[in-house]
Amino acid sequence: MDVDPRQYEHLLCPSNGLIFLHFGASISIRLLQAVNDNDIHNIVMSYLVHNCFKETVESFIACTGMKQPSDYLEDMEKRKKIFQFALEGNALMAIELTEQLATNLLEKNKDLHFDLLSLHFVELVCSRKCTEALEFAQMKLAPFDKEQKYVEKLEDFMALLAYEEPEKSPMFHLLSLEYRQHVAESLNRAILAHANHPSYTAMERLIQQTTVVRQCLNQEHAKDGPPPFSLKDFLKS
Repeated sequence: MDVDPRQYEHLLCPSNGLIFLHFGASISIRLLQAVNDNDIHNIVMSYLVHNCFKETVESFIACTGMKQPSDYLEDMEKRKKIFQFALEGNALMAIELTEQLATNLLEKNKDLHFDLLSLHFVELVCSRKCTEALEFAQMKLAPFDKEQKYVEKLEDFMALLAYEEPEKSPMFHLLSLEYRQHVAESLNRAILAHANHPSYTAMERLIQQTTVVRQCLNQEHAKDGPPPFSLKDFLKS
């Protein structure tokens, strides 16, 4: 089970010095162990592969002598292109390549499909192609209004058409790089999960887990506990 690292705070609880990770009815106890070079290499490799840094992966493999993860590298360039298209707002191309790489993914993940279609709608609005944007919304986005959870989102996107300068509208965040980044990252994770690969890097999980554990210990020991975890301070140490 690949759990979103942001949910660890709901899964962790300190008890007698041990940290219990509770997933449904199962509980696993993880004891602190010495970290060796192979562990560090695997953590770094997980991050590089997840983010499609192919050239860096190849250099890292050459430097460390690690075994090349051929199954990951095979689709890395394709994932990188898809991520870049989504980040640039070229959602239709991202959708086309996703359907080639991960058949039926978007059909099964309607939330993600809606988000990608909305990126194209936003690009049309930003290009002041309002008529084309309206036609696209009627053809591709309107079918989603059969489910209540999409209605409010649709209203926000359609409201962009009412402003001469949508960048200054209350829904300006839908036009932001941060929104495209969010959709692109969600798509990348979904493609990885579709291929039975971890959708979150080991580094993400470790940092989030460490943060939550430190927070739990700090709350338990009050002022006598360790200071809150700071990634910035950790990287300086």
